Amino acid sequence: MRGARPCLVPLWEFDMPDPSATHLLALYATMVRIRAFEDAAEIVSQGGVQAWGQDASATPALVKGPLHLSTGQEAVAAGVCAHLRKTDLLTSTHRGHGHTLAKGADSTRMMCELFGRASGYNKGKGGSMHIADFSVGMLGANGVVAAGLPIAVGAAQALKLRGEDAIAVSFFGDGAINRGPFLEALNWAAVYGLPVLFVCEDNRISATTPSGDMTGGEGAGARAESVGVAARRVDGNDVEAVSALAETLIAGIRAGKGPRLLHALTYRHKGHISIDTGAYRDPLEVRQALAQDPIGRARKRLDVLGLEREARHAELDAKAEIDAALKAAESAPFPVAADAYEDVINTGHGVWL
Repeated sequence: MRGARPCLVPLWEFDMPDPSATHLLALYATMVRIRAFEDAAEIVSQGGVQAWGQDASATPALVKGPLHLSTGQEAVAAGVCAHLRKTDLLTSTHRGHGHTLAKGADSTRMMCELFGRASGYNKGKGGSMHIADFSVGMLGANGVVAAGLPIAVGAAQALKLRGEDAIAVSFFGDGAINRGPFLEALNWAAVYGLPVLFVCEDNRISATTPSGDMTGGEGAGARAESVGVAARRVDGNDVEAVSALAETLIAGIRAGKGPRLLHALTYRHKGHISIDTGAYRDPLEVRQALAQDPIGRARKRLDVLGLEREARHAELDAKAEIDAALKAAESAPFPVAADAYEDVINTGHGVWL
């Protein structure tokens, strides 16, 4: 079937490590937090909250503007960010809730931003696609495809010039590799040997079009190798494998070996935005992908390890956290009109930029 082929280099091997049970449980806790946030945000963006124990009768949509969910891709965010320090810097995509949570941002302030409230990360003026938290090194989500790549490279350049012991990480989708900033960013990083990890979340679809139909050659890894950026592929639905490979690549970057690319094959369970049913996808493809859900796979592994109770606690904790975030966001105040003139440039001549 045309468009079904993944953009992968076939000679690479999947890494299938076996981290400790404690580490796996921590990864699982991060993934279920992300899933709980995405599920809740999806429901309130559609005008319903019944799944969270509230009255859903004629509830208006509380999330303003488009909402892009990362449901199904949690293992990539959790596995990579598990090896980042607070001082490491990160750029995200328009589908960035998971990366932001995994980097250590506060779920309540994130939800407030989605609700357009003054207590949100961008004071309610940025919304889902512009959440940032510099205090944990999260430089921002970005509504422009591939725009986070050169930002991360610029951040890595600054880290190197300052001699700081930190790295930059850029998450991007497989659709981004067909835009100019991808090649420009990787080329610059390679030329200057920058401390940056590029993470391709290859969910094999660009908005509503299969990426394979629009991508020549063998994809992200092959293109990275062509400019001297070492690339490795991993099963992006296996959080253990992602974590182990990310640890290896990040260690090499910290040791001064230059930029690396992690190519994670994953799957987006939802449509392009939260009100998109994704009906353009092959139902068989969707069923097969859901059977490889990263959270389900990790839970089975934890059950085998005898950690069912601990896993359940993680799930309940995530649910309670996001319940609290929803309640806080719904009761938080909206920005006042005068706030529109904050965080902008006054030219001094009555003109605001």
